[in-house]
Amino acid sequence: MSQVVRLGVVKAGCIGTLPILEFLLDERADRQDIDVRVVGAGAKMDPAHCEAVANEIVPFKPDFAVFISPNATIAGPTKGRQTLAAAGIPTIVISDGPTKKIAKDLEAAGFGYIIIEADSMIGARREFLDPTEMAVFNAEILKVLAVTGAFNLVCKEFDRLIESVKKGEKPQLPHVVINKERAVAAAGFENPYARAKAMAAHEASCKVADLTVEGCFIVKEWERYTQIVAAAHEIMRGAAKLADEAREIEKGSDSVLRLPHHPDGTVLEKRKLLTKPEKPQA
Repeated sequence: MSQVVRLGVVKAGCIGTLPILEFLLDERADRQDIDVRVVGAGAKMDPAHCEAVANEIVPFKPDFAVFISPNATIAGPTKGRQTLAAAGIPTIVISDGPTKKIAKDLEAAGFGYIIIEADSMIGARREFLDPTEMAVFNAEILKVLAVTGAFNLVCKEFDRLIESVKKGEKPQLPHVVINKERAVAAAGFENPYARAKAMAAHEASCKVADLTVEGCFIVKEWERYTQIVAAAHEIMRGAAKLADEAREIEKGSDSVLRLPHHPDGTVLEKRKLLTKPEKPQA
């Protein structure tokens, strides 16, 4: 068996990608080439909590780490990634659209990043958001990110890093902004209408953030902001339906792209449902 790669995952707050990140890399829980440790601050994102959970991962001695949170520009996530860097751990930031403002700064400071544009902010107003609404929103955004190919790109970057560490190479951290074209290309749709629906779903999900930011931070009258964040969630619901329609088109022609992991970490590939996954052609 080749080297087992240690990956540390540090979570603070929540974006759609956050709850499922480590499971994207080991979907059948049978990979033998990685050892993953996850720590989290729950919903808290202040500097003290972010520093504390980052320090929790240090004794694990990961080959590289991820700090995943909403809006990596603010003080808490900044403190968290700086804590990992100070411990000498190569660190990737995974976050949402606002993080594009500091992408160049992250790269200059030695951090990798994966910025997921469609992973939009939730409508976090007390008059609207309760546990049920929060869970429904996250279920819908998960479908959008999965079907439109955003998660395929996340997996691709991590699998590349893991392979480089296994070979004894210095990890080349990613600097990736996942937009509609990159995402949909990674989804591997064969039908152009499926591809168009997926692109529409991705863009609708991106637009959700425009409304939630307006409703959460700009508009002050509660009747107005409640209506605005509710509208944002309706857009996300529509995006999830479009994503579902795109996948159903691919099912109809028996051409859904599947990329399962082999226990040794190799990414396999298949299209037809009743075929075995194989190593992709070079």
